[in-house]
Amino acid sequence: MKTLLRPRTTVAATETETDTATLTRVGRPWNVVVHDDPVTLMEYVTKVFMEVFAYPHAKAQELMLEVHQTGRSVVWTGARERAEGHVQKLQGRHLIATLEPSPE
Repeated sequence: MKTLLRPRTTVAATETETDTATLTRVGRPWNVVVHDDPVTLMEYVTKVFMEVFAYPHAKAQELMLEVHQTGRSVVWTGARERAEGHVQKLQGRHLIATLEPSPE
């Protein structure tokens, strides 16, 4: 019995590249807002801003004056988790502070 040999066929491997784009969405920034109150001394508010945010005296004083004159000031903007920590620190120092989403 004779075996018939068929010609060898080479199947070319086809390489396919799948373009997968990973979209990393960065959360929107959050504002730390300090509100005016009739009790807290302006010098104390300036000192707290310097301690919590490591702001220089001039910036801390400028923010304190904005709180005093307009009733509120956005004192810091950034990631929500850090913003929440800042609000807790400010409230721990008896300032009225809140968190709000920053406009996109």
